[in-house]
Amino acid sequence: MRLIAFGGPRCRLLQRSLGPRHRPCNSLPLLHRARVPYIARMSTNPPDLRPDLARARLTPSPKRDGQPHIGMVSLGCPKALVDSERILTRLRAEGYGISPDYTGADAVIVNTCGFLDSAKAESLAAIGEALAENGRVIVTGCLGAEPEYITGAHPSVMAVTGPHQYEQVLDAVHAAVPPRPDPYIDLLPASGVSLTPRHYSYLKISEGCNHKCKFCIIPDMRGRLASRPAHAVLREAEKLVDNGVRELLVISQDTSAYGVDIKHAEERGHRAHITDLARDLGSLGAWVRLHYVYPYPHVRQLIPLMAEGLVLPYLDIPFQHAHPDVLRRMARPAAAAKTLDEIAAWRDVCPDITLRSTFIVGYPGETEAEFQTLLDWLDEAQLDRVGCFKYENVAGARSNDLPDHVAEEVKQERWDRFMEKAQTISVDKLAAKVGTFQDVLIDDIDEDGIATCRTKADAPEIDGNLFIDEGTDGLSVGDLVRVEVDEAGEYDLWGKLHA
Repeated sequence: MRLIAFGGPRCRLLQRSLGPRHRPCNSLPLLHRARVPYIARMSTNPPDLRPDLARARLTPSPKRDGQPHIGMVSLGCPKALVDSERILTRLRAEGYGISPDYTGADAVIVNTCGFLDSAKAESLAAIGEALAENGRVIVTGCLGAEPEYITGAHPSVMAVTGPHQYEQVLDAVHAAVPPRPDPYIDLLPASGVSLTPRHYSYLKISEGCNHKCKFCIIPDMRGRLASRPAHAVLREAEKLVDNGVRELLVISQDTSAYGVDIKHAEERGHRAHITDLARDLGSLGAWVRLHYVYPYPHVRQLIPLMAEGLVLPYLDIPFQHAHPDVLRRMARPAAAAKTLDEIAAWRDVCPDITLRSTFIVGYPGETEAEFQTLLDWLDEAQLDRVGCFKYENVAGARSNDLPDHVAEEVKQERWDRFMEKAQTISVDKLAAKVGTFQDVLIDDIDEDGIATCRTKADAPEIDGNLFIDEGTDGLSVGDLVRVEVDEAGEYDLWGKLHA
């Protein structure tokens, strides 16, 4: 049995539509999970779609006599994907092979997600499948912060470790399958093991979060903010670019808070502040895309960098809601009106900026009037990329105890209305791009010669695409080309190569 490695619930529900000429995502060559490989055309944000179905190209090396092999199932967000890459890189350096199927693995690591109850259920199902198919399973990741929860359902797992506990994972692998390195062959790969295509890579700059949002348990699972030194981030980014990466996707739990915990320390000529880091990354010559940015006042310092072309004109900001009372019940900043002013100021400095966000509908106590405020705010904000999910309880979250929980049918009705509004905005914004010229990065070219690309406004796997369906001979995945847009859909664009 071949396995698909990546997918699963994450904390942010994302908007994406597959156009009629869109080729479905290629399967990942790590552990194939049982899931539907084709997704029909969507006009709304599917609640079970996740962004981390990355098109990995990890080809297993020929198996040496006696060489132990490890399989990996990675669930959750891009931050978990980075954790999986680091674990596999360490294992490869110690002489382990990477197995693309259960039967060829001496043990299987399941990197879990535990943000929502639905995520926990899927993680338990993945663990159960790995046990049934292989039998020797090591569990890590966010759900690993609740070891009794895992062992209560699956007492036969070999070990359970928490998120970003790399050494404990390696210790568990060593105990289950001792390494047998060949000193003449097994050297640390210069660029590490990558689970994304060669031309883009996630760059994690910090762990944890200092926020205390009532619906979120991430600080309980991953701890408080812990920023990496800026020089270490830059060194990793330089290696990635040197090895062919053309887009760096900056991720964390709270990107705009980067460096707060280490008092924005400067070391080896690099300061741990998001503005300085963005400027340093922008000097490397690759696209730099910022995710998980909270709208702090100092974020406005990033916008001139976008206008200058150092950083992509793209901000991924989790607003979550617009009504001040709902935001207070969430324990989030409640200044939606000021946020609109900030958005206007950003657009004044950088008119081409793309804004994406996610929202929660049906939060406990949300009234029809509060929801209507959100729709009105969305009308005024005119965000480019919008995702939405219906509130659900999460074990351990303080929001569970709030009064006046919203009925499921009301949540669904509000979700439908929200996505209808968001889609109308998307249609109008994309239609305005017809006739414009866009620089695009090629993610895939299928056997019919149709190229799946992304503009500067599109993050991989979570936003729309631009498709080129003729004249693609001689193009390759990872190429950066200029295209004239000649057609627009609800979430996607089509175009032709510009001579």
